[in-house]
Amino acid sequence: MTGAAKRIGLEILGWTLLLLGVAAIFLPGPGLLGIFAGLALLSQQYDWAEKRVEPVRLRALLGAAEGVETWPRIVASVLGAVVLAACGVLWIIKPPAPGWWPFDEAWWLPGGVWTGVTQVASAFIAVALIVYSYRRFHGHPEKADELRREIKGDRTSEDRPGIGADT
Repeated sequence: MTGAAKRIGLEILGWTLLLLGVAAIFLPGPGLLGIFAGLALLSQQYDWAEKRVEPVRLRALLGAAEGVETWPRIVASVLGAVVLAACGVLWIIKPPAPGWWPFDEAWWLPGGVWTGVTQVASAFIAVALIVYSYRRFHGHPEKADELRREIKGDRTSEDRPGIGADT
């Protein structure tokens, strides 16, 4: 692949991931992860994207840490993923509209099979992220506190590499 083709391919992928990430904030899916991935790719070409990668990464990690702070949050997250997967399966098999459905049958489970496939895929991604977050952050509130400090920019001089009393 030539340099120009590689740059164009990465740029298209970066913009696609960024847009899908923004959409996933409102729809089922890992929004901040998509935004982060898109910005990471775009940061290779654009200074404005490079400046935004780290804040988005920190917010995504903080969301992951806060999502596994308590058992009710973990259970709610897992149940949400199970419901999302179940809805996806429902979309895939697309049963006929029930008798109580007040609208035209065309409005029953719109989007077709691919809507269901993306819901099931999002559920698998959600479970994987819950497991990752649990292993990395559960039982370690100091890690979430550190992320909050980094987001606020309140890191002390000993937290910053190369800055301290001995430099």
